[in-house]
Amino acid sequence: MIELTLPSMTCGHCVQTVTKTVQRIDPTAHVSADLCTHKVRVESQAPRERIVEALAAEGYPAQE
Repeated sequence: MIELTLPSMTCGHCVQTVTKTVQRIDPTAHVSADLCTHKVRVESQAPRERIVEALAAEGYPAQE
């Protein structure tokens, strides 16, 4: 389980983009998002670093 905080994720369209970005890396990944807290949980076999890099490239950098 990978948990990330994405402050720039603010709407449903953002959630769709984040989900599609993760699933381009791992089509079997399960993504759940909470817009109120800007948190995303990803169940994937892909390395965390790869997911974080892909999300940052799409405009959703993870906050540490």
